[in-house]
This record gives sequence, C-alpha cells and structure tokens, in this order.
Amino acid sequence: MKNYIATLGIFAALIGAGKIAHAQTASADTTLQLLNKLMVSANQADKSLLDKKLSSLGASNSEKDLLLAQQFYYRLKNTRAVDSLQTVELARFPEGIAARRKEQAAVFNEKGATDMERAYHTWIRRFPPEKFLTGDVDEKLIYDYARSAIAQKYAEEKNTTKAITYINMLEADFWKGNGYGGLSQVFYKNGDLANAEIYAKKAMDNAESYTDGKKGNSNAAKFSASGYPGLTSTYANILFEEKKYNEALKYSELAYKSSTGLNPQLNYRYAQILIGLNRNQEAYDKLEEVVKGGKATPEMAEVFKSLYVKVKGSDAGFSEYSAAIRKSYMENLNKTLTKAMVKEPAAGFTLTDLDGNRVSLADLKGKVVILDFWATWCGPCKASFPAMQMAVDKYKDDPKVKFLFIHTWEKTATATKDAGDYIAGKKYSFQVLMDLKDPETKENKVVSSYKVLGIPAKFVIDANGNIRFKLTGFDGSNEAAVDELSMMIDMAKSNS
Repeated sequence: MKNYIATLGIFAALIGAGKIAHAQTASADTTLQLLNKLMVSANQADKSLLDKKLSSLGASNSEKDLLLAQQFYYRLKNTRAVDSLQTVELARFPEGIAARRKEQAAVFNEKGATDMERAYHTWIRRFPPEKFLTGDVDEKLIYDYARSAIAQKYAEEKNTTKAITYINMLEADFWKGNGYGGLSQVFYKNGDLANAEIYAKKAMDNAESYTDGKKGNSNAAKFSASGYPGLTSTYANILFEEKKYNEALKYSELAYKSSTGLNPQLNYRYAQILIGLNRNQEAYDKLEEVVKGGKATPEMAEVFKSLYVKVKGSDAGFSEYSAAIRKSYMENLNKTLTKAMVKEPAAGFTLTDLDGNRVSLADLKGKVVILDFWATWCGPCKASFPAMQMAVDKYKDDPKVKFLFIHTWEKTATATKDAGDYIAGKKYSFQVLMDLKDPETKENKVVSSYKVLGIPAKFVIDANGNIRFKLTGFDGSNEAAVDELSMMIDMAKSNS
C-alpha cells in the first residue's frame, strides 16, 4: 500500500506539472498556449489579460475550464482562488471530475479488502468510466489506482485469487508496471516468492515495452520506461532469493548496465549473485566500485574484505589498501564539495519547535546551522534519519554546530502531533521545528523561501548566515552521508 501511495503521489505530480500528454481540442490547446505565454510575461498588460482570462475560465460552464483556471491559480500561488474554485466546481458539477476524485477517498479509507471492494463498487456505480471518456492515455488511471490498492490489500490478507482478479482489471497500459510492481512487493513481504516473481516480471516486461521509443515518445511512455532499471533490479533480487543465480545474473547485468550512476545496493546484489556462482573476482570488482565510491555500508565492507581474502589468498595488505582507498575518496570528496560550495544569504525565519519554543535563525549567527526539511509521509526523508542521527551525535558537544529539522508540506490537520510521535517513537534526539501552512495563503513559507522543490532537502549555513551547501535526496549510505555532511560542516566553518 505504501508503494502504491508513493507512486500515486509521483504520478499526480507529473500530471500537475503537465508532463503527461492529454488529447486536447484545438481551442483548448490554443487557450493553454496563450495562458502559458501570459504567465511568463513581465508586461503589466499581459498580467491584466491573464487575470481576465482566468476569471472567465472560472465562470465557465465547463468543468475542464474550471480545472484549467485552478492549475494556473496554483502556479500563481493564489491558493484562495484555487480553494474557491474547488468549492464552486463540486457544487456545480456534483457528478463531475472533482467529485469523482473526492468520493474515491472512500475506497482508500476502508481498512479491509472486502470493505474497500464494496466502496469501490459504490463509487464506480456513481462515476462509471464510460461517462469520462476523453481519449486521453490516462482516462482510466483513477480507476486503476483503486483497483491496484484493492489488489494489494487482498494480497496483504493472503487472498491471492482476489488480488489477481483485481490486478488483472488494470486498463492504463503505461501504468500497469507500477500496479504489478506494487503487488509483487506485497507478495514478497508475505514470503510468496513464486507470485512475487511472476508480478515483478510482468512489471519489468511492461516497462521494457516502452523503452527506446517502442511505443512512442510521449511523456506517458517515458514515465513508464523510466521504471525499467529499478524493476529489472527488483526482479533480479527475487530470483536471487529463490537461488536462481544464473537467471538473476542476467537481469542484474541488465540493471547494472541501465544504471546511470553508482548504485550501491545494485552493485551489492550483483556481487552476491556472482558469489553464489563462485565468480569471486567479478564480485570483488563490483564491490570495489562501491568501496572506492565511499558508499559501502558496514555489511558491504565486511563482504568486500572476505572477497579480498579469497581473491588475494590472504588478508595481507588489506589495511594499507583500505587506508589508501579512504584517503583517495576523501580527497575526491573535498574536490567535489569545493566546486559545489555556494555563498547565498540564507532566508531568515522564526518557527516553533515541538516543545513550544520559538527558534530564530538570526539568533544562531556565529554557528554553522544545518537545516533538514522533511515530512512524516516522506520515505527518503525518514530513510536519511539514521545517518542524520549519527551526524547529530558526532557534533553534540560542538557549540558551534546546530542541527534543525524542519517539518513541512504537511498533509494532515495534526502535523505537529504526527511529527512529535514519529520522532519520539524512533528515539531521535532532533530539534524539530514546524513550518506549518499559512492560514491565509496556504503556503509553507519557510520551505518556499528556500526554493525547495523536493524533500529531503538539506542546507548548510555558515556562521555569517550564508548558505554554503545544498543537498536533495538520500542515496541510502549512512557512512557516506555522514562523511559528506561532516566535510561540508568543516568547510563552512573554515570559510566563514
């Protein structure tokens, strides 16, 4: 279910950004082009014309016009207008697109598969797919979201027959790989490797059918094709678990060749498969890439040392070799970070922490401040926290270094409680500040002031209040993350 929600969020973002192609009439296409042109213009007359056009769309008797107006008001950060039009839309079109989306929530709010299925049938009777035929490639996607979620819930409850029934109902071909992949994960967690393998392969094959323009070069096709390397790696992992090493090797090689950069977990699994086939030198080579890249976890480092002994015949020289690799890695990291260093004034803020204390960035001048923007719903944010706890522990006695974890982009009305419960449950010693939505603008002002486009997002601010480093995402290696952040902190100190 979590995988489904994550995929849904990503795909919804792509739709919101206009990255999924829709069939449009010539008139609609012309209107969109004009609005985009007016949107980027600095001319005051164009701004006035944009306001006029959006007002006209908002008064239209066409729901698609209202949706288009909302899209541009959102881009203008006019959340009041967006909220107003959403209310108008629901009242004016009680059986329309927005109502269908709103009522779909009833399916996901149910706890059990049977209740989800019942809610689905109630929803689909009120909003039958044939009423919403548009010719768009994603016209059935909203129904596939529900079908996929029901399939995963049935799989969680180990009702395999019903799970397969619902996953076979998917209609949006370019999204099937996501549905199959999510179901495969549930089967895998249940220990049902046979079905996990079947649906991992179906997911991989679906994505592969969109690679290299086989089904065109639309944004929908590119979206599907982009999942191929990861799905290939997932399929190889399942084959490895089943000890089907020769088959696993084939797909691990494909995933390795498709990867655009160093992927520690992919290399590690590739090495494990090679070890299973007693091809130790090749396994050593794959893990050496990870070690030299500074991305090896303790587990990977231990396996690498055992391979060193097998390949070299003993552990003689290993300590010196490791020290040389470490030195080279740190030198390269220093060069990389020197090039990445910036000097931009950090936006000031005053926020309240979980204990009700007011914290102002201005009051921390003279310290190196590390900001970490996160949210309880953000998987990569939470995945980075063990590394961040290691960093916090490393600098806990340094009065010149301060870590602030800023919870933002909340999705519930209980964000402060949610954040507090999560931090307490994990026993993290983080000072968490709450960047809550402004009640008027509906904007999370602090995250916006730092121009953050995705989380986790981290900033290292020097003692003079200047941003020196910006980081987005997390690559999964705690040790490498601490190395990188520690060097950033040291460089920010020395360059203040």
